[in-house]
Amino acid sequence: MPILPFILLFFIVIPLLEIYLLIEVGGVVGAFPTVIAVVFTAVLGVTLIRIQGFSTIQKAQMSMRQGIVPATEMFEGIMLLFAAICLLIPGFFTDALGFLLLIPPLRMFLARRLIGSAMLKTRFQTSRSDFFEGEYEDLTPEQQHQRAQNRLHHRDIIEGRVESDDDRK
Repeated sequence: MPILPFILLFFIVIPLLEIYLLIEVGGVVGAFPTVIAVVFTAVLGVTLIRIQGFSTIQKAQMSMRQGIVPATEMFEGIMLLFAAICLLIPGFFTDALGFLLLIPPLRMFLARRLIGSAMLKTRFQTSRSDFFEGEYEDLTPEQQHQRAQNRLHHRDIIEGRVESDDDRK
C-alpha cells in the first residue's frame, strides 16, 4: 500500500481542515473561547489518557501473569499513544479523533480488528527460503488460561516434529 496518500493526508489535508474549523468556531464563539476550548480539550485528554493508560498497563500485566500474550492491550496502548498525539495537536478534528479513541469498547473493537488482520497477513506470508507449518485454534480467554496453566505444570514436554533438508532428499 503506498504511503504517499497518508503523508498527503497527514501533512496537508488535516492541518487545512483544522485551520478551517478553528476559524469557523472562532467566528461563532470568538477567539478567546476558542483558544480556551483547545487548551481545555488538550488538558482533559491528557488526564483521561493517563488514567486509561495505567488501566491498560494493569490489564496487560494481568494477562502476562496468566500466561496470555497481551496482544489486545498492546494495540490499545498504541491507540492511546495516537489519541494522546491527536489531543495535543491544536484543533477540533484531531481532538474528536483522539476522544473517539478514548472510548474503551471502540478501542477494543479496533484492536481486535487490527490483530485479526495482522494474523491473516502473517498466516499467509512466507519468506523465500523458510516454510513454517502449524495449526491455528481460536480460543476463548478461559481456554487460553487453561492452556497456559497446563504449560506451566508440564514444562519439560515439548511437542513437535523436526524435518531437515537432508530428510527430504
